[in-house]
Amino acid sequence: MSVQVLILMGSKSDMPVMQKAADTLDEFGVSYEMLIRSAHRTPVETVEAVTEADKNGCQVFICGAGMAAHLAGVVAAHTVKPVIGVPLASGALQGQDALLATVMMPPGIPVATVAIGGAKNAAILAVQMIAAGNEKLSEALRQARIA
Repeated sequence: MSVQVLILMGSKSDMPVMQKAADTLDEFGVSYEMLIRSAHRTPVETVEAVTEADKNGCQVFICGAGMAAHLAGVVAAHTVKPVIGVPLASGALQGQDALLATVMMPPGIPVATVAIGGAKNAAILAVQMIAAGNEKLSEALRQARIA
């Protein structure tokens, strides 16, 4: 199955936040798949999911992770498609560590990063990326902003 966006999250406990990305993609009619994959617990499965999605035409990846938040970086290392990181609030620093880990990628491996818990904005950014070549989707974004 070909999807436009692959949403990955490090843990089942991330679902309430990442569901906001899915709901937003639904509003715009953008196809997606959501998977639980951890850069640390399931590294092989994570790379396999990215490789498969990439091969099947996925256009954007959205990754939500807390604490060390390596998920978006691992995904970005295995695709040239846009990757959007959603730092998640957890642990003693309530997402500050995840924010820094997500935004501080090495040169050549960028990850677009939204606010802590900003899954809705991640989805809107993904829609904007896809809409660059889709006037119907661009118009839907315009209408959503004035609604």
